[in-house]
Amino acid sequence: MRVALFVPCYVDQINPEVGVSVVRVLRRLGVEVIYPEGQTCCGQPAFNSGFFDEARTIGRRFLDVFEGERFDYIVCPSGSCTTMVSHYYPFVFENQALPDDRERAEALGHRVREFSDFVVNVLGVKDLGASHAGRAVFHTGCHQRRELGILNEPRDLLQNVSGLELLEWENEELCCGFGGMFSVKMPDVSTAMADEKIAALEKSGADTVISCDSSCLMHLGGRLRRTGHDTRVLHLAQILDSDGR
Repeated sequence: MRVALFVPCYVDQINPEVGVSVVRVLRRLGVEVIYPEGQTCCGQPAFNSGFFDEARTIGRRFLDVFEGERFDYIVCPSGSCTTMVSHYYPFVFENQALPDDRERAEALGHRVREFSDFVVNVLGVKDLGASHAGRAVFHTGCHQRRELGILNEPRDLLQNVSGLELLEWENEELCCGFGGMFSVKMPDVSTAMADEKIAALEKSGADTVISCDSSCLMHLGGRLRRTGHDTRVLHLAQILDSDGR
């Protein structure tokens, strides 16, 4: 099995350790991992802000870079960015001057898989022998929940982490308040939504928040620090890459 690693901007610029953990986990499972070095942003910020021409330009770059590699799947540690390429690219390229763009986008999009989905549903693995002590809650990002429908896979993996107690928490389905450009355009609402999640976190008794999206973790982690909490925020890949040390 050979996969191309698609690294989201938040991982590349803020949490590169997440990408390192993804590579280590996949290699441990016998997967050959390549990294197309010409990749940049998938274009989601431009798309979400209504700048479709700019999103198409970035999207074409993405298609060019990944089409130049040989792989079975593209693996991405983000439900949000996975959704952009697999679900929204065909819409971005619909009825455009280059008629083959939509076909290219659909062909590539079918091979893009979110990290936990790939591990569980493609590789058929639920127990990686990981060990991590603590009491944690899992936050499902909105794109992962509503667009990809990947709900059970991360929990199946976490249930098999030795020493980790996975807790339920109130209103787990609520958005964390980040929403990309939403948090910039409507910061007061975004902050209030984060505070609602943090209130539920406090009730749960967890010492760690886990998610498959570094953007959600950045938002919640930032608000936790500013409100005096020492709760850890970790990507699923970091937990699966842990041996308890």
